[in-house]
Amino acid sequence: MTRRSRTVALLALLCSLLGMSGVAAAQVATAAPVLCDQWGSAPIQGGRYTVMNNRWGTSATQCIDVSSTGFTVTQADGTAATNGAPKSYPAAYYGCHYSSCTTNGNILSPNGLQASDPRFASVSTSVSMTYPSSGTYDAAYDIWFHKSRPTTTTQQNDGAELMVWLNHAGPIQPIGSKIGTATIAGATWDVWSGNSGWNVISYVRQQPTASATFLVNDFWKDVVSRGLGSTSWYLTSIQAGFEPWVGGTGLTLNSFSVTTDGTQPTPTSTPTPTPTSTPTPTSTPTSGPAGCTATLAITGTWQGGFQGAVTVKNTGSAMLSRWSVGWTFPSGQTINNLWNGVPSQSGSQVTVANAPYNGLLGAGASTTFGFVGNGSAPGSLALTCTGS
Repeated sequence: MTRRSRTVALLALLCSLLGMSGVAAAQVATAAPVLCDQWGSAPIQGGRYTVMNNRWGTSATQCIDVSSTGFTVTQADGTAATNGAPKSYPAAYYGCHYSSCTTNGNILSPNGLQASDPRFASVSTSVSMTYPSSGTYDAAYDIWFHKSRPTTTTQQNDGAELMVWLNHAGPIQPIGSKIGTATIAGATWDVWSGNSGWNVISYVRQQPTASATFLVNDFWKDVVSRGLGSTSWYLTSIQAGFEPWVGGTGLTLNSFSVTTDGTQPTPTSTPTPTPTSTPTPTSTPTSGPAGCTATLAITGTWQGGFQGAVTVKNTGSAMLSRWSVGWTFPSGQTINNLWNGVPSQSGSQVTVANAPYNGLLGAGASTTFGFVGNGSAPGSLALTCTGS
């Protein structure tokens, strides 16, 4: 579905808001991390990304609680007909969304990046999401292209709207009709095509997931091969979020990242290598009994997948310099994505070692790693923890 936020009315509203002063608007957004305004937005990650409420399809209240790495929908009133447009598109974005551009390390501002530019091939993105148990929605990327080099950041993109649906719930479908399938980024996708003044190409993952990492060019090459786009067009923004029709409370963007130098994105919820919550030893750790425990909490479930969080605690009197957690999945589940740890899986056996920055735990201290799994959520898991 397309963003009806690209309208003359929105442009008029944006102009009146920006008339206050860009500095004042930024200060308001920073001071109000819970956004209920129709077009409310706030920078995250030092301005590298922007979170937007983007309630473009309804007058009913929608609020999002902005975190340092994403947001959670905390109120989502009203409904929309499931054979029409959604209520909104709360999302995080990198690049330019009309007159607002992200600032920190943005190679798309203000005139986009041509798909023939060698840098385009290395643009990669990663996302992690959590879904509620009810509601009608899709969880999707919205990636925008302009046919020519944009002359202003307020232009409506006239090239293509590339959507990547990671999950959807309820009787909804992309704009247009299904035209085929594609295997991209290790998954199979149904490909839909429509037009609303520009090409809308939607890739719907046949097996839903709560996380993904991919090169934008991998999807764009498929778009171009179908005659629906061109390497002469300009990428202007990469957005990830949710389109709710019914409900939406609980939809969470845990993390979102874009890299432009060819490196693999790291989920932005991952702590920096010098966490302030972990004690730093000033001398050689004293000897003593070493031990740890690991406790699992299932934090989200959906058809074909689940999300878990494991808390590792040092139960000994000596400081741990490393730890490792192991378990056996009972029904063939597999790890899809994991953060704050280093995973390995052989068959049903899973082992997660500490990351370089969270192995050091003082007596009584704890840390947490999270993961997304494929398959049904296990009722319980017997976790073992070893530390040294």
